Amino acid sequence: MSTFLPTGVTVGQYDKVPTIDLPPGHAAWSGEDTWEQLAARLSGRHVMAVDTYPGSDLDGLRRELAAVAPDALLIDVEAAAALPNAVIEKRIAANLTDDRVFGVLGHQVLTDFYDTSRLADVAEQISAAEGPVVVFGWGATLVPTEFDTVVLADLARWEIQRRQRAGAPNWRADNADEDQLRKVKRGYFVEWRVADRHKRDLFDRIDLVLDANGSMADAKLVTAETFLAGLELASRRPFRVVPFFDPGVWGGQWMKEVLEVGDADNYAWCFDCVPEENSLLFRIGDTVVELPALDLVFRHPRELLGAKTYARFGAEFPIRFDFLDTMAGGNLSLQVHPLTDYMQNVFGMPYTQDESYYMLDAADDAVVYLGVRDDADPEAMQAALRTASSGEEPFPADRYVNTFPAKKHDHFLIPAGTVHCSGADSMVLEISATPYIFTFKMWDWGRVGLDGVPRPVHLDHAFANIQWDRRTDFARDELVNQVTEVARGDGWVEERTGLHELEFIEVRRHWFDGVVPHDTDGTVNVLNLVEGAEAVVESPDGAFEPFVVHYAETFIVPASVGRYTVRPCGRGVGQRLGTVKAAVRGTGLSD
Repeated sequence: MSTFLPTGVTVGQYDKVPTIDLPPGHAAWSGEDTWEQLAARLSGRHVMAVDTYPGSDLDGLRRELAAVAPDALLIDVEAAAALPNAVIEKRIAANLTDDRVFGVLGHQVLTDFYDTSRLADVAEQISAAEGPVVVFGWGATLVPTEFDTVVLADLARWEIQRRQRAGAPNWRADNADEDQLRKVKRGYFVEWRVADRHKRDLFDRIDLVLDANGSMADAKLVTAETFLAGLELASRRPFRVVPFFDPGVWGGQWMKEVLEVGDADNYAWCFDCVPEENSLLFRIGDTVVELPALDLVFRHPRELLGAKTYARFGAEFPIRFDFLDTMAGGNLSLQVHPLTDYMQNVFGMPYTQDESYYMLDAADDAVVYLGVRDDADPEAMQAALRTASSGEEPFPADRYVNTFPAKKHDHFLIPAGTVHCSGADSMVLEISATPYIFTFKMWDWGRVGLDGVPRPVHLDHAFANIQWDRRTDFARDELVNQVTEVARGDGWVEERTGLHELEFIEVRRHWFDGVVPHDTDGTVNVLNLVEGAEAVVESPDGAFEPFVVHYAETFIVPASVGRYTVRPCGRGVGQRLGTVKAAVRGTGLSD
């Protein structure tokens, strides 16, 4: 029996591999069938491009192609035409900075990393070939030639990070042993941005899509028609992305017990809705294909986000849901997030990391640190933090920062610039804006990371952003449990729980034991079942198949859905259920 399991909820209900089922008529291949499908095209003078995402296993790709198409000329475009790494690093040095974590958002395009004359040489080599040719690597389609088949080999950012932790370098870099934070920084600020610009341009050119998230020997393959049909289907029905879990120095035991995940000593994070890094799983017959959730954002931004949200943010998913587990763990780092002006001026990011803590669970002694105390002197607090950072003595957080008791279903609002952290023995559903790495740690309670290296502290960034007027009264009166009832009906009550007026996301909570009417009102909705075992999301006019969700699962309802309902089902019947729903303010939800 789980220590933390809520009444009426069964261990193992949480779906860790949610799939979107495509209707009959689509095909997918895996393993040997994948490579045989590609080989079948390589006859005569057929010219194929396999354009990869940075981080793909090119050695494995070459090996599989050589095995099934021994007569084909295989050209690694990166080896043949990419600029030397030293030249590339000079071009991106200003974006990478000397900091371990933070860089400046890059606006390069992939041609900035290639020698155009050498790309032309590859084209001549193709022209002179007498048999089939495969050009592969990130940028294969940059070669100025006519391709008979274009294959996109796609890869999720979370998979890239797992490979880097195992020793993979950044693209063409000699940094296999480098600090993982610096590898992620290079990807986040430069490589992944360039790769996404390049990939978006390919969507209307591709013939096939290769799922490169696993081993190349087991790679999955779908046609472009199936790939695009899957994205179109997801753009008009509720769905979940694939969650991933990560341990941390302050991590707890709640997710291990309630969600039944993994065998690590603890789990600190679950990224349950971060489409920049999460994947989508498409089931085609007996084959499950994994593709980046960002592909949906790029292909169907208006249908997914809504016209107004797309106009405001572009093809970027602006809302993030994740779990922070400190149950039987430790405090999060004491931290602050950058103001919008600072975010734009220093990092080149268009908006900032406003957030909130919704307490999915909490022990009796749980607290949230929030806002500076009325008697806190800014100069003294900064001096104490610098002393702590030097290792001379611990920072007395309780002397300078308010603590508020935290209980299950409390909601704490955290606009950028507010000092905060969750204490131990809490299970936090963090609802926030998407720029997810911009945390300025000020005090980490004297700990080191799981790698034995002190976690980065950014006092200068933090001091430039702390809003010293957000003191005890402000936090209590504006940031803690700002709950107001806004509507009720037969078997349901709707409450507004946040966010703060300085933030762009608003959260509504519904308590219900009957059918609750919802409407996307033209903007994407993100929901989590925060109370009760099971519910079903339905379309009043049958526009999509009923979609079942379980306790603690986050799900996305695209703007295009419009009206939908949520009601108890299965084990949830007879229970009082609760959902929280986040949407972008100013597009209907808060009107």
